[in-house]
Amino acid sequence: MFGTNTAIPGLAPGLVVRDPAAWRPASDLVADLDLLLNAAGKRWNAQPHAAAAMAWKAYTYWLALPAVLGFASARRVPLLTSTNVLTHFDDPRPLITLGLRADTPVAVLATDPLALSGLSHVRVVPDEDALLAELRRSLLDEHLTPLLNALHTRVRLGKRTLLGSLSSGVAYGVLRSADVLPGPSAETIARLHEALGVEDLIELVPGAAGKLDVQRKTCCLAFTLPTPKVCRGCCIKS
Repeated sequence: MFGTNTAIPGLAPGLVVRDPAAWRPASDLVADLDLLLNAAGKRWNAQPHAAAAMAWKAYTYWLALPAVLGFASARRVPLLTSTNVLTHFDDPRPLITLGLRADTPVAVLATDPLALSGLSHVRVVPDEDALLAELRRSLLDEHLTPLLNALHTRVRLGKRTLLGSLSSGVAYGVLRSADVLPGPSAETIARLHEALGVEDLIELVPGAAGKLDVQRKTCCLAFTLPTPKVCRGCCIKS
């Protein structure tokens, strides 16, 4: 979908982790938040709240991508609970690398050929609303919300600020793959945003060459880094 056959930094090659020996479940990040925050502090040499905001932005983008693109491209949603997702910090290119356990359940529609496969990890749901509900439950309720709450109590970051990065990450994931996805991107983004409850945190605006771009309503705090950065769709103007 990203126009490359090479590994994408941030996700395990092939997405599925066949040998999890060197990986840790994402649930460890909630139990030991220093795993994520220390890596972010070293990477960006930032104040704790800025490092946490940047870590959350990177983490939520890569985490949501398989479910976002699975729904957008094929109406198949891997259930990204914190126990199904594996992590490591060994690759210096991204902040963190994410992968899925080999037995991670995938939710599909009754009309999907996988629904008749008899595979134990395939979960059949009746319609697209139920599919989006599974996406929200696994990605947000059972994974990101506990992590968000842990971050919120550890550093001075508002939940709206953090959810703004989730909202923009979902939108960017769809827009960057728009050329190979079926249907209008804006409609797909709207459905995903509504399912996750983050529909009021970004706007889609005209971009280059007639394509859509993201305008955020919250800030990821990149402008506070030692080398300040104002993202293209930031609500804070340079």
